[in-house]
Amino acid sequence: MEINLSALEAKVEQVVSFCEQLRQENLTLRERIARLEQEKENLAERMTAARERLETMMEKLPAE
Repeated sequence: MEINLSALEAKVEQVVSFCEQLRQENLTLRERIARLEQEKENLAERMTAARERLETMMEKLPAE
């Protein structure tokens, strides 16, 4: 009986450790997603600004 309890306790400790590891990994991934979403937004803004500059330059070109 004592052996079974020790084995069960060890397995529970493994599960708790694994859950904590998954919790930390989840947090890391959420932080990475947030950074990537911000980067995506910044790139979209830069692309819009570049497109607007190109359109302005094209408007200034003489007609052929």
